[in-house]
Amino acid sequence: MEGKVVLVTGASSGIGRATAILFCERGSKVVATGRNERELSSLRERTLEMNGQIKTYLADIRETTQIERLINETVEHFGRIDVLVNSAGIISNGSIETTTLEEWDKVMNINLRAVFLLMQKCIPHLEKTKGNIVNVSSVAGERAFPNVLAYCVSKAGLDQLTRCAALELAPKGIRVNAVNPGVVITNLHRRGGMSEEEYQKFLKRSKTTHPLGRVGEPEEVAELIYFLASDKASWITGATYEIDGGRAQTCAR
Repeated sequence: MEGKVVLVTGASSGIGRATAILFCERGSKVVATGRNERELSSLRERTLEMNGQIKTYLADIRETTQIERLINETVEHFGRIDVLVNSAGIISNGSIETTTLEEWDKVMNINLRAVFLLMQKCIPHLEKTKGNIVNVSSVAGERAFPNVLAYCVSKAGLDQLTRCAALELAPKGIRVNAVNPGVVITNLHRRGGMSEEEYQKFLKRSKTTHPLGRVGEPEEVAELIYFLASDKASWITGATYEIDGGRAQTCAR
């Protein structure tokens, strides 16, 4: 992946940040975008001495014009796009009875609509480079969990978007895959409304719901994303890869 141009969304924290660092460390040219300017600045400082390059970009991917500008400026700056990693995402608590339309739309707009548009706008550039897309989905795309309705539906939609796009883009030489993590230590749940005390209890309980007996680290997911984006995965497309400590194999508990 040395010298390849990689566009990573959600790079302010969590899996997106770990992914941006890993690609940069291994010599890629990374455009890292997110909504937290302070965290993006910290990311830029973290990667100064690495083999690759990072250009940070403050953007809200809910805005169509910002997506178009992000892609155009990436191509203007680096001349191409080889990989798109859609890592930006949010979670929201709520059941079929309590989820508001506002919350539903917010989750869908970030977790699904923005990913669709980013993929669509990157196609002409990825076709030129025979590049690929890696979407960050969730075990919640494969399994139903209570009280996170909109999140589960958005990730199930993302999995199907991945498969459909893989089929349609294969003739252009563009691969499309997704990773489906279990519980990973990030800010996702905190930003979704959990207090620190609630989050620590959630992590403790998650050790019992994941057969391997622990939660995941962002760097572990980043390694799988890197593999899928690399030529070592050149015959893989349309796959949704579980990386969840066995969580998807369990019964409800």
